[in-house]
Amino acid sequence: MPLIRITLSENYSEEEINQISQAIHSALIEDFNIPNDDYFHIIERVNHSQLFFPNQYLGMKHDQGILFLQIIAAIGRSKEQKEKLYKNIVLKISGSTKINPQNIIITLLENSKENWSFGNGELQNFNHI
Repeated sequence: MPLIRITLSENYSEEEINQISQAIHSALIEDFNIPNDDYFHIIERVNHSQLFFPNQYLGMKHDQGILFLQIIAAIGRSKEQKEKLYKNIVLKISGSTKINPQNIIITLLENSKENWSFGNGELQNFNHI
């Protein structure tokens, strides 16, 4: 874990989507200390008519390039790790694509380790938190 869900416009190219996914994964390795093979991403490309957002919120301007990133991870990271992860994700995505950093919205949902099964209907033991 974590499980990553990326929702964005269908106007993004395959290359851009791969760059986004790789940037997120790289930041998670660096800041959440996940193993390299812990790579579970769901990419959802939707029509513009399915994305609702204000043009500006909390001082951030948003446009049709908006990207919603949901991270589901086990509890155990500090506030500092989370802040560093958010910043690193935005820097890596905006550094490898033309995405405006203000268009990257990140949500972290945390749960306990017993809420995960990676196959066979079993609770696997993992310690990379």
